[in-house]
Amino acid sequence: MKKNLIIFILGAAVVVVLDQVTKAAILKQFVLHESRPVIDGFFNLVYVMNPGAAFGFLAGASETFRYLFFIGITVLVMGLIIYYIVKSDSKNIINIISFAMIFGGAVGNLIDRIRFGSVVDFLDVYIGTAHWPAFNVADSSITIGAVLMIWGMITQRKNEAAS
Repeated sequence: MKKNLIIFILGAAVVVVLDQVTKAAILKQFVLHESRPVIDGFFNLVYVMNPGAAFGFLAGASETFRYLFFIGITVLVMGLIIYYIVKSDSKNIINIISFAMIFGGAVGNLIDRIRFGSVVDFLDVYIGTAHWPAFNVADSSITIGAVLMIWGMITQRKNEAAS
């Protein structure tokens, strides 16, 4: 349990630091809506503020509702993850790392919501005129963490079935 908690805390802290450092660099070097090509035809750095969630979810809702909803959901998810980490005696390191990534990403975006009422997004992937919605390190960490969590659950079930 102690090893899991240390891995979880360190992993989440790394994600939060990377997320906040990259966002601070964007805030310092870019003006809102500025875009700079990195790989022509595929990847730009941009500075946008996302008032919603993934893909602009709830971006059109009232500011007060969004603020309370997203902070409430984030705190709830963080609480559930902490509960799982503390109560679980899981030996599956993939699950611990995945929860650290999800938790760290949630904290990174929560900091933005509290500071700005929106989330700083800056990674713009596209092909031609088809753009993926802009995202950030926290979003990437949450997505990778979720994929790892699913993979960890599948491999754990396979291992249990083989035993």
